[in-house]
Amino acid sequence: MSGLLALLDDVAAIAKVAAASVDDVIGQATKAGAKAAGAVIDDAAVTPKYVHGFSADRELPIVGRIALGSIRNKLLILLPAGLALAAFAPWLIPLLLMLGGAYLCFEGAEKVLHAVQKHDPHPDATGDPAHLEEEKVQGAIKTDFILSAEIMTIALAAIEAPSIWSQAAVLAVVAVGITAVVYGAVALIVKADDVGLAMVAGGRLGITRGLGRGIVAGMPGFLLVLTWVGTAAMLWVGGSIIIHGLEEIGYGAVGHQIHDWAVAVGHVVPVQFASATEWFATASMDGVLGLILGFALIPVATNVVTPLVRRVSGK
Repeated sequence: MSGLLALLDDVAAIAKVAAASVDDVIGQATKAGAKAAGAVIDDAAVTPKYVHGFSADRELPIVGRIALGSIRNKLLILLPAGLALAAFAPWLIPLLLMLGGAYLCFEGAEKVLHAVQKHDPHPDATGDPAHLEEEKVQGAIKTDFILSAEIMTIALAAIEAPSIWSQAAVLAVVAVGITAVVYGAVALIVKADDVGLAMVAGGRLGITRGLGRGIVAGMPGFLLVLTWVGTAAMLWVGGSIIIHGLEEIGYGAVGHQIHDWAVAVGHVVPVQFASATEWFATASMDGVLGLILGFALIPVATNVVTPLVRRVSGK
């Protein structure tokens, strides 16, 4: 009997360790996912444009195909690559983060430029629908790969797990969780107007029909706000990544100056608002720096990087 009790005690101890490990993985994944919030918001803001111009019955299948491609990108390519970097070349992670931050700044600045120039990012879909859908899905998966690489690199840099297996578990939770959140939100966004129309057409109560009309009328404005929030998040996260990366390689003057200015702004407001004001001031200055860097990168991307990629790829 004593042997059985000892065995049960050992099993209980193992269960406690396993539960603690699961809690730690989830906690680390939550922390790492929060660090990647800017890229996540942009991912959710970017994806709805890929279903523009298609019939309502193809919207969810397209989102599903993109989500499947995204989870493959994260689990089959980016997760092993991230673990290999952490194990064999951890010094590369800050440099890759800065490269990804520069890309976010470039993308954000390009969106601002397109908005100022009244550029239409949603050309009408014409031609064979199946071919257009395939092109849209593949284009979305390629864009998602870049954003996912940034998300996974940010998450990897935030992980404090002691072993490679713990790191793998945290990255897998981040990959699955972020993909579910992003594409679940995208599915809700792209179908919201259809839900609103159904409420208007089939609602028995006036309040239901009124809510449906409100959803339909509000979606264009909501998508516009989402786009600008995503753009601002890209510039903020991209700028902050560049600043922190410079600090890690010994160039902390810019970060220290931004911190001093933010503290000075915080002293202007009542003490109960000081912390929030300092955070907002820091994020705003990071975003402005990201916008300036992004504008500087646009001619480089247009005149150097794009022609080089086209020459190498033959496209």
